[in-house]
Amino acid sequence: MGQGAEGVRGAGSRPYLVSVRFIEAQPPASVRKRGTLVLVHAFPLNARMWQPQLALAAEGWHVVAPQLRGFDVDGGGEPHAASIDDYAADVIDLLDALHVESAVVAGLSMGGYAAFALLRRAPSYVGGLILADTRAEADAAAGVEARKRMLQLIVERGSTAADAVADEMIPKLVGATTIASRPDVGAELRTLIRATPPDRIADAVRAMMTRPDSTPLLATIHVPTLIIVGAEDTLTPPPSSESMHREIGGSELHVVPEAGHLSSWERPDAFNAIVSTFLAHRV
Repeated sequence: MGQGAEGVRGAGSRPYLVSVRFIEAQPPASVRKRGTLVLVHAFPLNARMWQPQLALAAEGWHVVAPQLRGFDVDGGGEPHAASIDDYAADVIDLLDALHVESAVVAGLSMGGYAAFALLRRAPSYVGGLILADTRAEADAAAGVEARKRMLQLIVERGSTAADAVADEMIPKLVGATTIASRPDVGAELRTLIRATPPDRIADAVRAMMTRPDSTPLLATIHVPTLIIVGAEDTLTPPPSSESMHREIGGSELHVVPEAGHLSSWERPDAFNAIVSTFLAHRV
């Protein structure tokens, strides 16, 4: 269970998507099954960032981490993503293929944007919600310009674009404490980033850059909701999470100390403890 199982499931609702890849961990036979926990990964990483969270299967959860199209794959074969809605549709297809009608959906950063899209497209699938190090707002003008610069960087660097993206993103993805205490952090993240072809990284940049504002959606969320943010997150800092917490009635907010944007990966024990308590008492 520590490494998780990998799988591929055929499409459910949309015939043009041949398959959805995923990693998973099943609960032990001796533990009462409680439901499905879906973990949607961040940019520019992939489902393997959720390896530490597969341990939550020990508490009765079928933990599933979809590999969004184009990520962690060598070559083509999967449709290109044109929008955040396409990533949400991947999650829907996987849930359909697994015969899951309702799940607790957790998204970190870009995964949170996909979770919002899932709520817009097919809210019945979401029985509980975990928003980690993400924001509801669309990109402001400065954010759009930063995305455009990254797209230009990808074009200019060609086959080495993944390394260029890693150079730009790694200092932003983790907090100062992680950088100081884990000198290997850069190499670990670079390995995950390099696993995705540059053109698929560009797909994700364009999808994030054009995503809609999800702020109006917040007041309509009535499922149990947990919001988590790293205290040292500079990409989606704590005030963004505090704003979502105020808008989503009955939501919980937890700040993970000594963590940046990748709170689930930087402080997995603290992150898992927060999620475990939420799942035990709210879902």
